[in-house]
Parts: sequence; C-alpha cells; structure tokens
Amino acid sequence: MTIQEGFIEVTGGKVWYQLHKGQKNLTPVIILHGGPGSSHFSLQGLKVLAEDRPVIFYDQLGCGKSDRPEDQTLWTLERFVDELDQIRTSLSLDTIHILGHSWGTTLAAAYLLTKPVGIQSVIFSSPCLSAPLWADDQERNRTLLPQHIQDTLKKCEENGTTNSTEYKEATAEFNKRFVCRLDPMPEIIKQGAPYKNQVVYNLMWGPSEFHVTGNLKNFDCTSRLNEISIPALYTCGRFDEATPESTEYFSKLTPGAKFHVFENSAHMPYLEEPEVYVKVIRRFLANADIQK
Repeated sequence: MTIQEGFIEVTGGKVWYQLHKGQKNLTPVIILHGGPGSSHFSLQGLKVLAEDRPVIFYDQLGCGKSDRPEDQTLWTLERFVDELDQIRTSLSLDTIHILGHSWGTTLAAAYLLTKPVGIQSVIFSSPCLSAPLWADDQERNRTLLPQHIQDTLKKCEENGTTNSTEYKEATAEFNKRFVCRLDPMPEIIKQGAPYKNQVVYNLMWGPSEFHVTGNLKNFDCTSRLNEISIPALYTCGRFDEATPESTEYFSKLTPGAKFHVFENSAHMPYLEEPEVYVKVIRRFLANADIQK
C-alpha cells in the first residue's frame, strides 16, 4: 500500500488530501466527509477499499488539516462544489466514484447536478438531500427523547442559549440515539473533535443536527434526483437521523438506484458496523465497475 498526501490550492486557501493505493487499480473513489466543518478523520477506516482501487480523502477547506481562513463568505455550497472540481483537476481524477456521507451527500448531489463528466457511480451514505425534510424528521426524532430533554432543547432554542452546557448535554442524548449508538463512544470520534470547525457548521447548518438555521436550511434537490442517471446507492442506519423512510424516498426518485439499511446502526454505520458497511460498499463499487 502506498500513501500520497499533500495540499491543493483551491478557492480561499489550501486543502489537505491523502491518496491510498494498493496493488489493484480499479476506478478510484473519492470520499466526501460530513459536517459541514467536520473532517475525514472518522472515515479513515474506509482506506481498506484501497485493496481494490485508489481511495482519496480530503479535508474540506476550513477544517481538518486544511487551511482555516476567517472569510465567512467562503462557506457556501457553491464554493465547496467548485473545490471538489479543483481537487479532481489537480489530481487528474478523470474517472471516479463518489462516496458522500451526511453533508457529503448534499455536496455530492449538488456537484452531480452541475453535470460533470467521468463520474462512474455515487454512494449517498446517510443522505441529507432536503434540509426541510431533514428538519421534519428530527422534529419527530426529538419526540422520542425523554420529556425533560425535549423541554431543555426547546427552552435553549427559544432563549438563544444553544451555546450553553445544558443544551450541549441535551444534544448529546439525541446523538446517543440517532448519530452513534456505540457505548462507550469510539475513541476515533473523540480524537477527531479538534479537527472540526464549529464556525463553518453553525453558519451553514446551525447549533445542532436537529436545529437547522444556517444557509443550507432551504436546500432541497429532490425535484432533480431523476437527473442522476449513473449507478447510485443510498444507505442509512436503522436508527439514523437520516431516516430509512427519507433515504428510501430519495432512492425511489433516482432511476435504478439501490437502497440498503444497516440494521444495527444510527448515523455512523462505517463505525457501528464497519465490516458490513465495507462489504456493501465494496460490492456496489465492483458492480458499478462492470457496468461502465
């Protein structure tokens, strides 16, 4: 296995990337991490896919090992779409598969709808393709929390105290049910926390997974999913904040798309059921290679 890493100049600064390559040289897959303002850190286990094909990770501008410019006008979906195109050009990724997770699926869909050439397939892992639908799903998920947690969340949101310890502790209860159900929380999640940029997250999304106030709050590409004609796989966890109902709905809007639920996972099946997750992803990519 060889590893190549470095920095790529994009609009607004430099982004860090890492390319893993094994003996086989099937079509590369590029990983679009969640967030916004998170990093590739928790997804690094997907480097095992490099046994079959090159795997490219990168930290989007503003987080991880990439530059963290303070210009807040940079934090738009359109700039992140341009960034992905600039990375492809710099690394000569003429033909690729895309695997997006969470916000990475928002980015993947927006990129695909610019009609780029050379995309062989796409994986929407725990997708967010409609922020309004996501918000509705989380309203329902919140009703499954203990009443005192619901009350705390509502009070802090109404009072504008979402930076309080009280709100963060209540949010942690939501996350235990709908983000990652492993107990204790995996070390890789704790280790990845410093790589996040809360400013980007707050500006684009909001103070929590379930309180959407940022510039993505009206994003909805469901009316255009029928334009995605390449092989597509939609996946989520049974207890995912990206609910099975919404994920299946998106898949049915996409011609010929596949749909898979990881039965023992929430939003991070790549950590909660890593062997099963990799098996499903690997099988889909192999089939997509055959179909090209």
